[in-house]
Amino acid sequence: MLRNHFGSRRNFLKGAAATGVAAAGLNLFAPRPASADQQGGGDPPQDSGKPFRRYVIRGGSVMSMDYPNVGDFAQADVLVEGNTILAVGPHIAAGTADVIDATGRIVMPGFIDTHHHQFETALRSYLADGVLINDGSGTPSGSTTYYEFILNKFAPVYRPQDVYINELFGGLSQLDDGVTTVHDVSQISHSPAHSDAAIQALIDTGRRAAFGYFESAGNFGLGVPGNQYPQDAPRIFKQWFSPGNLSRNGLVHMIMGGEVYLGNATTDKSWTIGRSLGLQIAAHILSPFGIRPILDSLAAGTGGNGHIGIGPDNLFIHMTGMSDQGWQAVKDKGAQVSIAFPIEMNMRHGMPPVLKMQNLGMEPSLSVDVECTMTADFFTQMRVCMNMQRAMVNQMILDQNTPPDTLELALSNNWGLPPSAAANPWPKPPASLPAPLTTRDVLRYATMNGAKALRLDGKVGSLTPGKEADIVILDATRLNVAPLNQVPGAVVSLMDRTNVETVIVAGKVRKWKGQLLDVDLDRLRQQLTASRDYVFSAAGIPQNLFSSQ
Repeated sequence: MLRNHFGSRRNFLKGAAATGVAAAGLNLFAPRPASADQQGGGDPPQDSGKPFRRYVIRGGSVMSMDYPNVGDFAQADVLVEGNTILAVGPHIAAGTADVIDATGRIVMPGFIDTHHHQFETALRSYLADGVLINDGSGTPSGSTTYYEFILNKFAPVYRPQDVYINELFGGLSQLDDGVTTVHDVSQISHSPAHSDAAIQALIDTGRRAAFGYFESAGNFGLGVPGNQYPQDAPRIFKQWFSPGNLSRNGLVHMIMGGEVYLGNATTDKSWTIGRSLGLQIAAHILSPFGIRPILDSLAAGTGGNGHIGIGPDNLFIHMTGMSDQGWQAVKDKGAQVSIAFPIEMNMRHGMPPVLKMQNLGMEPSLSVDVECTMTADFFTQMRVCMNMQRAMVNQMILDQNTPPDTLELALSNNWGLPPSAAANPWPKPPASLPAPLTTRDVLRYATMNGAKALRLDGKVGSLTPGKEADIVILDATRLNVAPLNQVPGAVVSLMDRTNVETVIVAGKVRKWKGQLLDVDLDRLRQQLTASRDYVFSAAGIPQNLFSSQ
């Protein structure tokens, strides 16, 4: 609840000023409720999210994402009290509870983003044409790259106040999109003040989050001189998340970043500290940076300085290009995998390993990664996931009993599909081939799988009585969707953020009738633009609206 955080934010800004951090201009919130009457009538439920306050979401098409315990309803109600879902079903008796009319709407759990570098919000679209690492080609894609520019030129110049406004604006933008939970991969821990700024922003955003305490980006992996990663983790945990690994507002918890490409000593230290605090350990695992043999050593229990191994507390991001040994350990140990489909395809991380996961009987969660290259919109994440997997599977089916080209032969051989000169005009999938993903599959990836990946599945991810009320209400009467014929299909294949009408986090209505509540977006936008201008200037990179070079 944003207006309840003025005190904590003031304390943060006073502390920042005392340590020489410029705090002027960060009074970013104002009590500006949506003009609900102009948005279609009716005010949001009064005091939503507060103990004992009840409201009922009435008459929507309810997709619970909890099968078979709750199920789906063509028309039903969701009863909320405080921060908790009390009941889901048709014609719920709610007494004098406030009513949210969901006629013509889809009611479902909020989306969950398991990997997002929110500190890069001011750099949106800068790297739209780039890839991960300079390939020496001299082309725009191969020269203006993520590793050299974003991590080693822009990131090192960030001040704590830049971290704060980037984190805050990026979080609110996703909240507007129906993403009620994020794992913020904060690779911006240049100082304790930088880490504190990121955490304060996550709290002030008012949505559910995991603060990923990662390294100080810059200096080609060494970070900004004087950074306190990873040894500042116990201080952060004690100050912000102890006891119980939960912030004071009950919405933010901590994950330990444990990148394995920083060297054995850092891996050993970060994983050991994280496990001593009982935290989940997250790491980017992908084709570049020589990570494949490192994951193999972790699979064997000999990672770090010789004794670090994979466990159920691991969250691995990307998992492109890894060996069968590594994958088997990830599965056997119960580690979680987050795939960022659009980024991996666009930035040369390697092929998103969804077929590998299906072959092993595993499923991923979905993640945005970086807005400097691609949108953080979760409808895009779901569509790209489904389209990419189906493109590969469909081509394998079409290639059955035909001589495939080199690329398709490599894919086909992985599944034992015999090439033949005889073409089959109506191929059928072999038993060994994963089925094409459905819209319901990717919705599960975007909700329940995300909750499992962040250890929140007992709390959110589905509309299950007893869980906290993280809910989105999607308008299916709009021009891009009507008439509604199939709920999962409408959400995944037709909708975008303009359909996100109402967003609820822990019972609190945060977006109502298409407008975020209690947020001065004009002021926030000015602060983000000022941060953008400072970061470009300090990094010595000219601003050019038509080129990143």
